[in-house]
Amino acid sequence: MRSLWTPTLNAILGSAVVAMGAWLAWDQLSLPGVAVVFAAMIAFLLWRGTTIGLIWAWSTLFLGMESFVWPIVTMVQIRSSTAQPSDEQMGVILSALVMGLFSAVFWLAFSYGLFKRAGSTASSDRIHKPAAVAPPRRK
Repeated sequence: MRSLWTPTLNAILGSAVVAMGAWLAWDQLSLPGVAVVFAAMIAFLLWRGTTIGLIWAWSTLFLGMESFVWPIVTMVQIRSSTAQPSDEQMGVILSALVMGLFSAVFWLAFSYGLFKRAGSTASSDRIHKPAAVAPPRRK
């Protein structure tokens, strides 16, 4: 029998990671906004994450997408605050761009590997499970 609390605990932890990433990516995200992201991620991970590997694959996929969006949000925030960014603001944009793209590539590649691993274990389970053999037909 499969334990129910293990996928649930991992869904809660994965949701906390994604909610924290959303909070870091959007500086102006309020506590209720973080709570909405947290609750939505728990619901999504419990719906799509049938195994612990899939839960973390989805979590790292969303973390990678947040990392990809982070430099864009930073650029929009700086551009909306001033007409011409200062040298310091350009440095912030450059740092966000380099670190955001680096971490996005890392998390998306990690997610890809987790999805591939989850797919290979699912297909190997189908291959190694004995199929029901029909009895021979008599004439």
